[in-house]
Amino acid sequence: MQLSKRLKTTLSAIAILGMVTTGCATYQPVDEAFHKVLKQPYNLDAGDKVRITVYEQADLTNTYAVDKGGYIAFPLIGSVAARGKTLKDIERDIAIKLQQGYIRSPDVSVEIDRYRPFYIMGEVNAGGQYTYVPGMTVQNAVAIAGGYSGRAEQLNADITRVIDGNVLNGRVPMSDPILPGDTIYLRERLF
Repeated sequence: MQLSKRLKTTLSAIAILGMVTTGCATYQPVDEAFHKVLKQPYNLDAGDKVRITVYEQADLTNTYAVDKGGYIAFPLIGSVAARGKTLKDIERDIAIKLQQGYIRSPDVSVEIDRYRPFYIMGEVNAGGQYTYVPGMTVQNAVAIAGGYSGRAEQLNADITRVIDGNVLNGRVPMSDPILPGDTIYLRERLF
């Protein structure tokens, strides 16, 4: 028995709609913490480099890296925990440790010298690891990675971000800001 042309068209449309909505089934709204972290003070992590100035102590003033364990190796006082801490936290921690038998009233200043990189992959021309610049958006990151490939979804992207030790994923518009350490994934468009 042959199905009418109209019935065949309707069934085809339902099948296509099912395939499209199945592809969207994995999408979940972005967690509230995903954007909340953008308004908070920057937290250090492995790969960041900081410029630490101890006034009137030229031998201690230098650029220091946060190692993969999350520590800064600082002269006289040894390792200083940096992962998840703000610049003000590091200033305070170093000053307290220096006061314990090394410098009477240390005046410590800490600033970012270089942020840890961000990563971009998927449908871009040159995926990889790139230097983060404050104020970057997903669209800026795509431009740095050589632009979209011919099959790229250009309306939004998926970002993986570590917040307070938790790995969060979210689908964001191309105008959304990114953070150091983010991994951006550009999907292939359906049509």
